[in-house]
Amino acid sequence: MEPITIATAADVQASTPTVHVSLSRVGVTNVEKVIRIGAPDAEQLYYAKLDCFVDLGPKQKGAHMSRFEEVVNDVIGEVVLGESGFKAEQLAQHIAEQVRERQDALRAEVTIAARYPEHKPAPVSGIPTQEIYTLFGSAMASERGTRRLVGVAAQGMTACPCAQQLVAGRSRERLVADGFTDDEIGRIFEAVPVATHNQRGLGTLYLGLSEECDTDVDAAELLEIVEDSMSSEIYELMKRSDEAAVVEKAHRRPRFVEDCVREAIRGAIERFDGLREDSFVSARQENLETIHQHNVVAERFGLLGELRRELDAGHHVAHHTTMREWLDVAA
Repeated sequence: MEPITIATAADVQASTPTVHVSLSRVGVTNVEKVIRIGAPDAEQLYYAKLDCFVDLGPKQKGAHMSRFEEVVNDVIGEVVLGESGFKAEQLAQHIAEQVRERQDALRAEVTIAARYPEHKPAPVSGIPTQEIYTLFGSAMASERGTRRLVGVAAQGMTACPCAQQLVAGRSRERLVADGFTDDEIGRIFEAVPVATHNQRGLGTLYLGLSEECDTDVDAAELLEIVEDSMSSEIYELMKRSDEAAVVEKAHRRPRFVEDCVREAIRGAIERFDGLREDSFVSARQENLETIHQHNVVAERFGLLGELRRELDAGHHVAHHTTMREWLDVAA
């Protein structure tokens, strides 16, 4: 018999491209998985979406896309079926480091966005309500080490200070015309919150940890900062007493979208005062306007050291380090 020859398929991805230009990021997005996050005594299964990327050199035609899925499946299997869970940023780090190794890349980047529930009582009635939040974990792995980002996104309520001031001014004019004294008007405004228009706010806060940092950040602490940065928290299920408490709290703490970002930054600096100067912070607030057809947005990002110095001295820092710049330092 003639010997049988088995043809070996060429590794097309490893061939030379027609145009010798390196690519900043190549990968897969919207990989849907169920992951386990949390300490062994308090871990939960979450629905998550993952994005995985590597850089690509000028002499390599393409990345091995199937290897992304293989690594994600392997690591998710270890975490879901294993005896202990990871935090989101630790899981992202684990995946990024293995993706980089299997793709033989200089760097790899992974982002996880997981929707998860928190159970908390309504403010007055105490009725239990389930609130859904988003947890983010990102990692950039290179031969220098791995940088990690942990973040959260939450909804809340804001009350407009500008409209409230306008309403207060008109109310004062009417009270004066009716014969009320300045002292009486002050007591009225102290006892009765002044009306204004409200927005549902979407707050996001990220904290980035450098390669040398071995500190773990509890996402629940970030969540507290985000919710407290707005005029009031909101609840999916409330009794009438809860509704009154939420509305009154918001109207006694009117805040612009800019105020929310500044409060989140201040809260992060105070809560995580032990972190290194080269840690990264990013806060973003988007308000869904009610008396306009547009939304309003504010954000601030930078190194923790930059933000501390600006907050202490009150002087503007010309350059604000972006998340991209901070991650790319690991490359």
